[in-house]
Amino acid sequence: MKKQVEDWILLADKDLYTAELVIKDNFPLNNIVAFHCQQTIEKYLKAYLIEQNIPLIKTHDLVKLNGLIKEKKDIGIDENKLVLINEIYTESRYPGEFGLLPDGMPTDEQAKEFIKYAKEVKEIINNELKNG
Repeated sequence: MKKQVEDWILLADKDLYTAELVIKDNFPLNNIVAFHCQQTIEKYLKAYLIEQNIPLIKTHDLVKLNGLIKEKKDIGIDENKLVLINEIYTESRYPGEFGLLPDGMPTDEQAKEFIKYAKEVKEIINNELKNG
């Protein structure tokens, strides 16, 4: 595995670790959890792209990143979940209502689902990196 891939994975794991720590807090920080889950997924996707020698584009859009991967191989990432976390990612970072959620913030249950999904993407990417 390329050193740059290892670096992306380390950063992704730090984001996931942060999300897992924050979700345990009694203060409602679900927007922060959503942000770190999006970042986890983004970094894992970029790590895979680098390992496959697919040029990176400057974007935070998970759907676009997965689209680049799918041009070479469909690795089985749930695009419906990618779309949702992309939308939540924007809302979680800025004030105001964008129409997706009633108060612009993810619920406790959504935050837990984002962590679960980030772990799923991590597993998919790690399996692909190990098994080719």
